[in-house]
Amino acid sequence: MRWALVKVSLAVTTMVVLAFAVPLGLVIREMARDRAFSGAEREAAAVAPALSITTDRDQLERVVASAGSDAGMAVHIPAGGGQEALELGRQRAADEDIAAVRKLGRASTTGVAGGSTLLQPVALSTGEIAVVEVYVPEAEVTNGVGTAWAVLAGVGVALVLGSVAVADRLGVRMVRPASRLVEGARELGEGKLGARVPEEGPTELRLAAVAFNSMADQVVQLLANERELAADLSHRLRTPLTVLRLNTASLGEGPAAEQTRTAVEQLEREVDTIIRTAREAKPQTAAAGPGAGCDAAEVVRERMAFWSALAEDEGRKWRVAGADRPVRIPVARADLAAALDALLGNVFRHTPEGTAFAVDVHNGEDAVIVLVSDAGPGIPDPEAALARGRGSGSDGSTGLGLDIVRRLAESTGGDVRIGSSVLGGAEVRIWLQPAGRASASRGRRGQVRRRRPGRLVAAYNRSRPV
Repeated sequence: MRWALVKVSLAVTTMVVLAFAVPLGLVIREMARDRAFSGAEREAAAVAPALSITTDRDQLERVVASAGSDAGMAVHIPAGGGQEALELGRQRAADEDIAAVRKLGRASTTGVAGGSTLLQPVALSTGEIAVVEVYVPEAEVTNGVGTAWAVLAGVGVALVLGSVAVADRLGVRMVRPASRLVEGARELGEGKLGARVPEEGPTELRLAAVAFNSMADQVVQLLANERELAADLSHRLRTPLTVLRLNTASLGEGPAAEQTRTAVEQLEREVDTIIRTAREAKPQTAAAGPGAGCDAAEVVRERMAFWSALAEDEGRKWRVAGADRPVRIPVARADLAAALDALLGNVFRHTPEGTAFAVDVHNGEDAVIVLVSDAGPGIPDPEAALARGRGSGSDGSTGLGLDIVRRLAESTGGDVRIGSSVLGGAEVRIWLQPAGRASASRGRRGQVRRRRPGRLVAAYNRSRPV
């Protein structure tokens, strides 16, 4: 579109320049010719009064010398009245051209070698017709024409270049917003929901950018609602089911108790299927924008208050460390709560009753680390457990809980590690980038670049009490 506009502008401006410059150049050439022959007519007119009075050679030579250059003027006087023909100056015109002017009695111009001549008839006192010949060199006829044509050509080229430059700038002003709109639509189609288009350019493209950004915001909101719904299914259904499953252990033996336990297991499988289907159907969402986030310490205290009741029922010892001061992270409150519920739910589901667990929060200068550890049997294959949808390998494990945690960490530029805890069981370490620094770790096209905890994790491990 940009080059098409430049080509159109080049073609139109060239035609306009040619339409004006060519006729103007011809007019200038004609004006130069008229100027040269007007001077020749004035020289011829200066000799005419003397010819009407006298035909004396000496007097006429003085008149010719005073009227103009004798090398460029000639006087042709025919014989008559008892006087012989008289020729003054250098003759350049042909005899037949001179005879024709004398016969017709009117001025004429004729081409000669090196220029043109003006033949002006003058009536003598004897009744004969004399002819005054004035030579006009070609250089005088074209004097100033070349300069004028060069100026016209320069002005025309400047106009063409100027129009091309203006068309190029206008094309950039139109094409750049359109290209950004196309790129934004492509990124949005690829699932990069943070893609937005600058609202600039012509009015139509600016309105299109406004509509695109509004549409993208609505898409993000709809997907956020879907994510909240999936989290609600994951944590509002799984958590009560966990409690219900644990309570079935106290029902004792018998057909009714066995049927209840079977029904609970079947219900858990159906819920897992629903959750897995919802997660697979949900596209990748963008990370929280500027200004979004929550207090990780507050969310940890809130979720531990919920799970502590169940821990007391099962005789589990638990502790929380590092949640006494605010810790801001660029993660939505609901997302962090869902991740903590997934990890704590795994502790209750996959460790025996009475197994202790702990949640630690460490706020560093360049990272926030949340650790969920337990004194259970651990996870045999941590790498497989982090694979999407694989799970830990135990019965009832779908891997979706760890997938929630992994997505949460990667949305800030962090990651998730599984290892052995100081309590003797598994430890899930969530590395998050603090609020205000997450945008610095993003790539050029909005993709999050994963960073490793490095020395911060090692220092934190050394500082933890055993």
